[in-house]
Amino acid sequence: MAGSQMKVNIVASDRPLWSGVAKSVSIPASEGGMGLLPDHEPILTVIDKGTVSAIDVGGNRHSFEVTDGFASFDSNKLTIAVETGVDTKKDPTQAAE
Repeated sequence: MAGSQMKVNIVASDRPLWSGVAKSVSIPASEGGMGLLPDHEPILTVIDKGTVSAIDVGGNRHSFEVTDGFASFDSNKLTIAVETGVDTKKDPTQAAE
């Protein structure tokens, strides 16, 4: 994988939400919003209720309303695990509980 991309897996406790290759991801970290780009230093952080947004290599935005969880990033692999998550494109009126 090229250095300008990262592998992303976003999962809720009951199902996978999205998996793909992204150019950037923003997360609602407990200390405030955080943006991640390829080659970011390794992190492990708590996620609060909010929006996770990924821009894939084609420029498409994938957004999810999520509740509590965590994010782990290392070697251009990002894993986001949350309690609940809703794809805002599939159901823009539904919010995560």
